[in-house]
Amino acid sequence: MAPQAWMLGENGEENLESPKELLPLSRLEEIGVLYWQLDPKKPESEEELTKIRKERGYSYFDLIEICPEKLENYEEKLKNFYREHIHADEEIRYCLEGSGYFDVRDKNDEWIRIWIKEGDMIILPAGIYHRFIVDRSNYIKLMRLFIGEPVWTAHNRPQEDHPVRQEYVKNVKGNTGFALAAR
Repeated sequence: MAPQAWMLGENGEENLESPKELLPLSRLEEIGVLYWQLDPKKPESEEELTKIRKERGYSYFDLIEICPEKLENYEEKLKNFYREHIHADEEIRYCLEGSGYFDVRDKNDEWIRIWIKEGDMIILPAGIYHRFIVDRSNYIKLMRLFIGEPVWTAHNRPQEDHPVRQEYVKNVKGNTGFALAAR
């Protein structure tokens, strides 16, 4: 099953009184978000992951477990992950266990919540405003992938003058495509 996505309320928070209307995943593709469904427990997924890494040039990876017992300064790190920001590079995450939410801004600067679960791999393009939070399970184990050495720099909003943000906006508004390899 692919990741599920839906709109958040005007204040960027979940509206618990109205039912979620799931968005077609094409809405994510419109803003440059890519996804794959793999099964971390099946060998053929390892082959698919190796193929994706080779095609996209992901030469480095590490693992992170986000939960109170495994992540030092857990509460502070969650606050940082949830602060709206961009990166100068793609953000690639493969969910090996657990689940959580990536919130991304759409073309109208409205929040889309993406619920990723075990087996979901998501790529957020450089320059997209986003944030991350664990869900009720309070646990997620992610593989983080990088091209070359990892870059951890988050640029908190506002970043409208950042060259990567300007390029991202140009690509989204002009439908000119992204510097993302085709699947």
